[in-house]
Amino acid sequence: MLTATGIYQQYGDRILFDYVTFTVGTRDKLGLVGRNGAGKSTMLKIIAGDLTPDEGKVQRESGSSLGYLHQEMDMPTGNTVMEETLTAFAHIQEMEDRLEELNKEMEVRTDYTSDSYSEMLEEFTHLTEKFALVGGITMEAEAERVLKGLGFKNGDFNRQTTEFSGGWQMRIELAKMLLQRPDYLLLDEPTNHLDIESIIWLENWLANYSGAVITISHDKQFLDNVTSRTLEIELGSVYDYKAGYSKYVELQAERREKAEAAYLNQQKVIADKERTISRFMAKATKTKMAQSMQKQLDKIERIELDVTDTSVMKLRFPPAPRSGAITLQARKVTKTYGKLNVLRGVDLKVDRGDRVAFVGQNGQGKTTLAKILIGKTPATAGEVELGHNVSVGYYAQNQSDALDGNKTLLETMEEASPPEMRTRLRSVLGAFLFSGEDQDKKVMVLSGGERARLALACMLLRPFNLLVLDEPTNHLDMASKDMLKSALMEYDGTLLVVSHDREFLGGLTERTIEFRDHKLYEHLGDVNAFLEKRQLNDMRSVELEKPKNGEVNAPTAVPPKIQLSSEESRRLQKEVMSAERKIERLEKEIEQLHLKMSDPTFYNDQARVDRTTGELKKKQDALTAVMESWEAASEALGE
Repeated sequence: MLTATGIYQQYGDRILFDYVTFTVGTRDKLGLVGRNGAGKSTMLKIIAGDLTPDEGKVQRESGSSLGYLHQEMDMPTGNTVMEETLTAFAHIQEMEDRLEELNKEMEVRTDYTSDSYSEMLEEFTHLTEKFALVGGITMEAEAERVLKGLGFKNGDFNRQTTEFSGGWQMRIELAKMLLQRPDYLLLDEPTNHLDIESIIWLENWLANYSGAVITISHDKQFLDNVTSRTLEIELGSVYDYKAGYSKYVELQAERREKAEAAYLNQQKVIADKERTISRFMAKATKTKMAQSMQKQLDKIERIELDVTDTSVMKLRFPPAPRSGAITLQARKVTKTYGKLNVLRGVDLKVDRGDRVAFVGQNGQGKTTLAKILIGKTPATAGEVELGHNVSVGYYAQNQSDALDGNKTLLETMEEASPPEMRTRLRSVLGAFLFSGEDQDKKVMVLSGGERARLALACMLLRPFNLLVLDEPTNHLDMASKDMLKSALMEYDGTLLVVSHDREFLGGLTERTIEFRDHKLYEHLGDVNAFLEKRQLNDMRSVELEKPKNGEVNAPTAVPPKIQLSSEESRRLQKEVMSAERKIERLEKEIEQLHLKMSDPTFYNDQARVDRTTGELKKKQDALTAVMESWEAASEALGE
């Protein structure tokens, strides 16, 4: 059992933790959640012992072990990937070295009947049994299994760790931690540098983990699949929910609703008593009773409502200018870096209004192709052609890191803004939660999430009809991610998004392009349809299947009941998905109109009645027409 008692932490005037207490069981799978800046990473550092709180303490049972994967790390140099990973078994390797020493000693010694020889033989037997018991015989195989699960290939094992990017080095550190199997495993944003298939592998591994797991993540699906308990940090307090993330969201809303009801009820009781006391105090015969009632009122424990910060950025993409029917076309694109071949003769066609997701292992070329398509990176061979009147909005993986730290937020916006937007920059910053003096801060003092919001604000200053987003949810908190997804659902241009966040991609796109072995493979539907159609628990199982899909210029879908060409099938699938979005929007709009009409005062204004009923009829007619289109397209597809 791990116990945090009376944890108090203050930075300047801000109280991060106000004497909070909680426990973690030896098999708990716990998600640590809260808005950016709430103190999640700080709490993890306190639990790990890397940070001493102002007051309070963390205790765990004697002899228990703890592993902490944090966002800042310093990888030792001079080792290969396998050598560095095997350092996780340092205690086992010490046993192996001692066994080798004993072996050499037994080869040369001949005093078989001596006590010292018997002791040596006893130590050798004991160590051999212990070595086998703790996995010494299988440690290389186990290390290989974990490294492959996290995306490394056999050819990577003997490469130096310095040859890999920070994201891949983080995977090595994660592999070491998983192999050490500590009693308490602390993970700070473990999915940030993982692709979808590695995330799924990690979920399965953690589901079978025998120790306790405490994780911070902005990946809702990861939290739902891994955790069964949620600790929410909010305004200095910690709230404990015996539920995974999605259920926690429901319970959190219920808790706040009940707290508000109890608060309002108590305020009513207090107000009634205060009125009675005031009335009695005015009468000499009742003064004593009033004083007694006042004492009772003073003893009431007052309910206080937490002032919850529910502000979210207001995000709406500008209307997309109309482009040609074909947004972009790539033909026989190849990209190599020296001897490294990333893409090999790939084709891709994107039509106006398409919504496309790029998925696959890191290093397979998703970001590279996205940059080639919009002219940020040249192809080694092949050609890319943008359609008529195509204007590009691009958000890079490191977009927020590229901001000049010495400029203020307002100066950054001015640099990115066309002249006609200059007068509106302060209001745009306000919509992204930067108001007043915040706008004159230097970029260098912003958190990762604040930088990401500023980069998004800069991107929205110009209209575009092709939006390319590369890992846009990195550094965004849950509320900001939800707002971004909501805005993208309303965006009326062509969308191409690279992401490893399944929950974010779910329902957002209509085509999923899988990158594998230097090629592209197309699947109709979103990322969930892609996984579901193959009944995969792990995307790496795709590697073991005989490919059933052609390359991207020859897509296939689940066989329909009637014979359709691939182009016709794709067109119908897009029509079905487009109709479903329209139906959902129209139903919401009709519901809002009905809500207006349910107000008794609505009928006092006849002009308003006529206008609203006319609007209602138009939307109902439109809904009927869209439903008919949806039905016809679904029937043609054989769904």
